[in-house]
Parts: sequence; C-alpha cells; structure tokens
Amino acid sequence: MKNKTVLITGAAGFLGSHLCDRFILDGFKVIGMDNFITGDKGNINHLLDHPNFEFIKHDVTEFISIKGTLDYILHFASPASPIDYLKIPIQTLKVGSLGTHNLLGLAKAKGARILIASTSEVYGDPLVHPQTEDYYGNVNTIGPRGVYDEAKRFQESITMAYNRFHDLETRIARIFNTYGPRMRLNDGRVIPAFMGQALRGENLTVFGDGSQTRSFCYVDDQVEGIYRLLFSNYNLPVNIGNPNEISILEFAEEIMKLTNTKQRIIFKDLPQNDPLQRQPDISLAKKILNWSPKVERSEGMEKTFKFFKSLSKDKLFKKEHKDFSNHIKR
Repeated sequence: MKNKTVLITGAAGFLGSHLCDRFILDGFKVIGMDNFITGDKGNINHLLDHPNFEFIKHDVTEFISIKGTLDYILHFASPASPIDYLKIPIQTLKVGSLGTHNLLGLAKAKGARILIASTSEVYGDPLVHPQTEDYYGNVNTIGPRGVYDEAKRFQESITMAYNRFHDLETRIARIFNTYGPRMRLNDGRVIPAFMGQALRGENLTVFGDGSQTRSFCYVDDQVEGIYRLLFSNYNLPVNIGNPNEISILEFAEEIMKLTNTKQRIIFKDLPQNDPLQRQPDISLAKKILNWSPKVERSEGMEKTFKFFKSLSKDKLFKKEHKDFSNHIKR
C-alpha cells in the first residue's frame, strides 16, 4: 500500500485521527482534512512531521481540490455529539449534504473508492431491536436531533445514487456508539460525561430513569471494522458496533466502580427524541467482513479512563470546550 493515497476528512476528530494512525501504520500516504469546527489539532500533532502525512485545513462544504492521484476517501467530517449539532444545526446539515456531494464528486473525478461514515442515528428511536441494516428507522425529521439524523440519511441516499448512476465504488459504515482515547470531554456523550463528572467529584447525571440502553464499541475495534469494510466488495450499509448492551443506569454504576468514586447518581428529564434502545445486529459484518469486536468493555473503559485522568486540570474543569462563534452567521 506504499503507493496508495487516502484522504480522510474529519482527520482531527476522535475517529478520524485514529483512522489516520491506522493508515499511516499500514504504509499509506494520508491526506488529513479538517476545519477544526469540532476537531482538535492535538489529536494529530504527532503526525504533522510524518513524511507520509499531509494536513489541509479546509471546510468540506466548499469546493475541494486535491493534487495528484487519490485512491481512497473516508468521509468522517461531521459534528457527532448532540451538544455540538444542536449548537451548529445548519453546519451539521451542510457537511452531510454539501460536504458529501463535494467528496463524491472528487471520488468520481479521481476514480477513488469512497467510504462514508453513517450512524446508528439513521434508525432514530427504533421500534425493532436489535437493529438490522434492512430496518428503515423511526425518525422525527423536524425534531432537534433531526439535523444530524437526516443529514446522515441524505448522505446514504446520495452515496447510493452515485454508486448506481455513476458506478462509483462506495462503502457505507453505520457506526454505533464508539469510545476511547481522544474523545472530547464534556461533548454531551455519556462516557466522557460520566468520567468527567467522576474525576471532578460531581454527581453522575442520568437522563430519564436510566433504563434506556446503549452498546459501546472500543475505537480499535471500530477502526478495524471500517478498514475491512473499505477493502470489501460490499456497497450497501453495514452496522459496525458492539452488540453487548447495557442500561445507562447500570453503566453509571460501572463507572463509579471503575473510578472508585462515592458520588450519587442524580436523574434529569430525558431529552426530546433521545433513543430508548440502541444495539446493533452485526450478523452482516461477521459474514461479509469476518469482523466482530474483540475488546471487552472493562478493558476499553480502563484505557479510556486512563486517558481522561491524564488531562490537565484546566481541561478537566473547563465547561465549554468549543467556541462556534466564528462558524455561525446570523
């Protein structure tokens, strides 16, 4: 793969940066692209001087020009946390629509294979459990979370249109909850929220009664699944996640035990359209990719907690980690 070039958008994000690491490790030339609206330059600082890594600061919703050959594109640019996409809803919709359109056009011009990062959110608040790829979902198109859900559903639609109309080589990963080092503290997702609260000595906040369920996939497993999907011959959506399901209340108790903290669990109202169940059926990934997650939740959570413990006190106690003022036009 030493002569192959891959473009990874959202390269400074949590998943994007880990993908950059994997492709560099396997000998690819990697072009990372990010505008840092939610990404963190610190996630890729270790790559900036690598001879096989090139970084381009760019907003993918604007025209994209890449010199030379391009073999693969992985489109991972998008806000992914509810706190972010509720603050920047228009940008969330644009990166899933205009950004995806630009990258599909680039893939067509370069003759590159493209993999898009879709999400379990396309299933909405599912009425089928666990969720299989042929389930169409239960989504509120005009609810506050709809900006993310519908951006990703449109992203899948236009990707398949390019595949069918232009014979473009496309892959679609439906990514379920993923965790690990480089997650952003206080981004609204349950793992950094619980671990941040535990480290600050705060009570752990559970929304609703805590009976809603999630399943968590460690980042190394997720990257492996995405990697295998890219190099497979399958062009329809594939669930990539860990089917080991747990309730949020049980998970809060696990975090308290892991962090050896004595805080209480407090309950708040469940946000609108927050899904009550989330569990992937990964039968297709097992069959087509010969993939299933390997990292146990206990091992992955220990590694993740070690990462959060390493943060400075300034980062740990900082309430707002992103300023979107430069990206918002009113």
